[in-house]
Amino acid sequence: MQKLIITGRLGREPEMRFTPAGQKVTNFSVATDRRYTTAEGEKKTVTSWFNIEVWGKMAEVCNQYLHKGNQVGIIGRLKDPRCYQAQDGTWKASTIEVVAESVEFLTPKGANEEPEAEAVAEEIPF
Repeated sequence: MQKLIITGRLGREPEMRFTPAGQKVTNFSVATDRRYTTAEGEKKTVTSWFNIEVWGKMAEVCNQYLHKGNQVGIIGRLKDPRCYQAQDGTWKASTIEVVAESVEFLTPKGANEEPEAEAVAEEIPF
């Protein structure tokens, strides 16, 4: 079993689309920061980016209420990376992709003039 927990901020506006079968899917990116101090006393911040994929009713709610900069908590699973060949001929893997099982809206109500909303977990098509 695999569970991934991410807390971060949206890096772009959510984008909702429909599969050929009519299922709703919303994608957005989330940035997380890790701060530390080097042995020399210098403060550093490392940002990691995750591409999030949300399905069903939760996809619709995320598309409607989330906005760039909102803080979210995500529980999900890693999606298998896609490998591709770059123009220079080297092989690369896609960024870290996560299929969300649940999304919690952490930005306070009214911060972006949005109603309070929390998407509940639902069955995710595998």
